[in-house]
Amino acid sequence: MKFYDCQFAPSPRRVRMFIAEKGLDIPVVEIDLRSGEHMKDPFRTINPQCTVPVLETKEGHHLTETVAIYRYLEELQPNPPLLGSTPLEKALVAEWDHRTEVEGFYAIAEALRNTAKGFKDRATTGPENFAQIPDLAARGRRRAELFFKTLDDRLGESRYLAGDFFSAADISTLAVVDFGAWIKLEIPEGHKNLKRWHDELSARPSAKL
Repeated sequence: MKFYDCQFAPSPRRVRMFIAEKGLDIPVVEIDLRSGEHMKDPFRTINPQCTVPVLETKEGHHLTETVAIYRYLEELQPNPPLLGSTPLEKALVAEWDHRTEVEGFYAIAEALRNTAKGFKDRATTGPENFAQIPDLAARGRRRAELFFKTLDDRLGESRYLAGDFFSAADISTLAVVDFGAWIKLEIPEGHKNLKRWHDELSARPSAKL
């Protein structure tokens, strides 16, 4: 296997943490997003969508979606289970992982990519260029703020997002909450549940990789 990573980017961090929590040792290839390496061959041949992370499987396939990589690694190494053990746990992990991506990650990316100078004409990921729409930035930031409140409410009900067990949903959400710093979005003072959870997750060895 081979893992195509970018140390500073939030999406590959999710997979990096997942790999560490599983205790797996997978060779890493660092892709330099700042220099545009992801837009050029040979990486573009590996992933025509020009995004990281990518996992090259034992069978030689290239998995380019985080949720697919999670599933593949979970099947290879079931313990510790990070996608849930019971039908309900699996459903809740999938639900919160999806909500985190749509309501959190996409919202922050919308705010960032439509304002930052480094993303001029790169308002979306992928091989095609799209112009920035500054009005979308305010919407993205507001969506992210609302999601932080959603997280705080949820974490007032349970220790972790999917229940009283650590899961991939927590990994994804930690990456998203920390991604908020890219748009100067911090955990609000009154969000005590989210702060408690964030402090606990940030202390895990995998979070420091």
